[in-house]
Amino acid sequence: MIYLDSAATTFQKPPAVKAAMVKALETCASPGRGGHRPAMAAAEKLYECRERAAKLFEVEDPERVIMTFNATHGLNIAIRSLVSPGDRVVISGYEHNSVVRPLHALDAKIAVADCPVFDKSAAVRAFDAAITRDTRAVIINHVSNVFGFILPVYEVAEMCRERGVPFIVDASQSAGILRVSQRELGADFIAMPGHKGLYGPQGTGILIASESARPLLFGGSGSNSISPDMPDFLPDALEAGTHNMPGIAGLCEGMAFVEKAGLDKIAAHEKALNLKLVRGLSDIPGVRVFAAGDTENQSSVTSFELDSMDSELAGERLSQMGFAVRAGLHCSPMAHASVGTIKRGTVRASLSAFNTPNEIDAFINAVEKLARRGYKSGKI
Repeated sequence: MIYLDSAATTFQKPPAVKAAMVKALETCASPGRGGHRPAMAAAEKLYECRERAAKLFEVEDPERVIMTFNATHGLNIAIRSLVSPGDRVVISGYEHNSVVRPLHALDAKIAVADCPVFDKSAAVRAFDAAITRDTRAVIINHVSNVFGFILPVYEVAEMCRERGVPFIVDASQSAGILRVSQRELGADFIAMPGHKGLYGPQGTGILIASESARPLLFGGSGSNSISPDMPDFLPDALEAGTHNMPGIAGLCEGMAFVEKAGLDKIAAHEKALNLKLVRGLSDIPGVRVFAAGDTENQSSVTSFELDSMDSELAGERLSQMGFAVRAGLHCSPMAHASVGTIKRGTVRASLSAFNTPNEIDAFINAVEKLARRGYKSGKI
């Protein structure tokens, strides 16, 4: 199988990730739940993970690095911390349901800073117009999980600072690939999964939080146990319950892999493969590719449509041919509505540091075969 679904989760992991998870099962208990050796080993590994994340994402205080179950968990904490029912919130036209659904549940007034795909200048103008005096928060997806569109997060961050508006970044598709700097963004919250570009296991995530954070879950924290309230300091305020220590240990090693490989090298590798993919798909009659044509505006995610068949069917056929891709709406109907693909969805190919040029060639050949004759006979 050739795996091209890393926007959902990276399937190939560095060997050290598995080894660290097994070691944690053998050596770590729960941090903050005792002074014995297994509890202390867990506490040390947990803090090592916070420190590594703080270095990678340029966070001054490692205690602002909160361990979550995934990016959705972190985004819910961030949104619930800043948004009250009826508040006006500005978002991009490329947000995931992990942003849209929490806002809908709060009955927030959602203002969309919409723009054409891959047009950063238009995105900046749209946010500039949408951020008004009554805006309670701004939320932006750093990279669209459907189209790989790199949105202008740093420019929007500057607008929010100038206007005193709280700012949330969804770094689900950029963490571990593009530079995500808390120091430069000054965001109130940055949420990311551990299992995508950071090469950790599923069930892990990171939220870089500010002091404005409010607990989403309530329970044991290993500190201030006599109080019926959650602790009022980070990270304890946001980490109720038992930590996923095998996952955290694996995530720590995933970030070590990213740090050693280097963000610039990972991004260059993935973007070069993506350009190769885009050019190859664009030459196939009957295939519509959504692409920027450069590496400044698009990351390592590409969506396409086949004239001959529904995207879900195309994804199924490609799976039968040995390729792991995702088809449909990708939990981001807003992104599809912005580009006009809401009715049929798209087929999405998304890359990782482990993909190769030969895999891209094989995939292009498979799509060409599917586009030219697969739909006529119903055979692969």
